[in-house]
Amino acid sequence: MEDYNEVIRQRIAAIEDMRGAGIDPYSGQPFEVSAFAADLAKSYAGLDAEALEAAPVPCSIAGRLVGLRSFGKAAFGHVQDSSGKIQVFFQKTALEESFALVKKLNVGDIVGASGTLFRTKTGELTVNVASFRLLTKAVRPLPEKWHGLTDVEIRYRQRYVDLIVNPEVRETFKTRSRLVRSVRDFLDAKGFMEVETPMMQPVPGGATARPFKTHHNALDIDLFLRIAPELYLKRLLVGGFERVYEINRNFRNEGISTRHNPEFTMVEFYMAYADYKGMMDLMEELITSVAQSTIGTLKFTCNGKEIDLTPPWPRIRMTDALLNAGMPEDALKDMAKAKAWAREKGIDLKGAASLGKVLDEVFSELIEPGLVNPTFVIDQPVELSPLAKRKPDEPHLTERFELFIDSRELANAFSELNDPFDQKARFVSQLDDREAGDDEAHLMDDDFVRALEYGMPPAAGAGIGIDRLAMLLTDSPSIRDVILFPQMKPEG
Repeated sequence: MEDYNEVIRQRIAAIEDMRGAGIDPYSGQPFEVSAFAADLAKSYAGLDAEALEAAPVPCSIAGRLVGLRSFGKAAFGHVQDSSGKIQVFFQKTALEESFALVKKLNVGDIVGASGTLFRTKTGELTVNVASFRLLTKAVRPLPEKWHGLTDVEIRYRQRYVDLIVNPEVRETFKTRSRLVRSVRDFLDAKGFMEVETPMMQPVPGGATARPFKTHHNALDIDLFLRIAPELYLKRLLVGGFERVYEINRNFRNEGISTRHNPEFTMVEFYMAYADYKGMMDLMEELITSVAQSTIGTLKFTCNGKEIDLTPPWPRIRMTDALLNAGMPEDALKDMAKAKAWAREKGIDLKGAASLGKVLDEVFSELIEPGLVNPTFVIDQPVELSPLAKRKPDEPHLTERFELFIDSRELANAFSELNDPFDQKARFVSQLDDREAGDDEAHLMDDDFVRALEYGMPPAAGAGIGIDRLAMLLTDSPSIRDVILFPQMKPEG
C-alpha cells in the first residue's frame, strides 16, 4: 500500500522472519479465556500481595497489547480486552525459550496469556505469565497521540482505531447498547410485539423525505430504501396486532450534519385504542425509564446545558409558541402574511410550498433553540402531517406532537388517521405539493388506502430517534459520535 512507512515495513519484515521460523502470526487457533480484565479487578480488589501469594489465582486472558516495557530479562505490558486493561509480566526464567517471542512483540499485537495473579510493589494487579501465544500480529502501529488529532473525521473514518485507543468512545457505544435493550424491555413489558417490516418498498412512505432508489433485477422493478416503517406497522393494526413496534434502520437521501446521517435508527411503536394524549404519557414514561436504567439519573449535562427529565413535561401548542414569539395572529392563517413576516425576521424559508411549511421554518428558527428541557409541541398544521388525524374543532391542525430536548427534535407522534377518504385526499394534496417543487412530499400509496378501507382501529403511533436519544444520554455533540460507522466522503 502507498502509505506504508518504515515502521510498517519493519513489521512486515518481522512477520516474514516469524514465518521462516515456523511461527504463524495469524494461525486463527482458539484460545480459552477464563476471565476478563474488569472481572479480575473487581473480584480480587480486596486481596493484597500477601493473600495472592499465599493462595495463587490462575487465569487466562486475551486481548490487545496496548503497552510494553522491556527490561532485558523481563517485560511489563498491558493487555486490553472488551472490559478494560490488566497488566502482564513476562519473565525469562518462567518462559524459558518462548521469552524470545516477547522480544518480537509490538504494541497493537493480540496475545493470549495464562498465569497467576500478583500485585506489584505499587499495588497493581498483574498476571505473572507462565505461557502465552501470539494470536494476531499488528502490521500498523497504534497512534501515540490519538487524543491530540484535530481532524475528527479520521476518528470516524477509522473507528476501529478510535475504539482501541479511546476508552470513552467504547463506553459511549456500550451505553447505546444498554439504551436499545432498555427500550425493547420497556415496550415488551407493556405488551407490544416486536416485528420486522420491509426495508425495500415499492412506495417510500411514512415520512416526508427524499428516498434512495434501487432496482430489483429479477422483478425488473424500481424499489426504494425505507424512509420509515409507519405504513407497514399500521397495516398490522388493520390485521389485528394491536400493539407493535420495530427498532428499524431508515434511509433518507438528505444532507449530513451533526444531527443527520443518511441512515439512522428509530423505534416506532403503535397502540390501538389510544390517542396522542395517551401517547404523550407513554412517551414520558418510556424515556424516563430508559434514562434511569441506562445512565442511572434523570438530571445530567448535555452540550454544556443542564437537562432535567423529571416529569411532568410541559405541553405547548405550536401556534401559541409562534404567537409568543411575536408572530401576528393573522399570519398563522395567511401564507403571504406569514412569508412576509418571516422574511422581515431574516428567516430562510427554503422554498416552503405551503403555510404549514412556512410556520415550521419559523418555529425551527425562533422556538427550537429555547426548548432545552423536555417539551411536547402539540397540534401541528395539517400540511406537515399527512398521516395524522385532524383536530375535530380545528381541522386545519392535527392531533400531533413533537418532543424536543436539548433544542432538537427527539420524537414525533400523533393520533393516526384511519379515515381512508381523508387519507386519500391528503395523498393527493401531497402530490400537488410535489408538482409545486416539494421533492420530499409523500407519494400516493393505493395499497395503504385499501388497507384502511378494511378498517383500522383508532390508534396512536410514535417514533423516537435512537441516535439522538443516544446523543442526549452520552453528552455527544454529533450524531457521528453515536453511530459506529457514519457515512463519510470517500478518502482523498
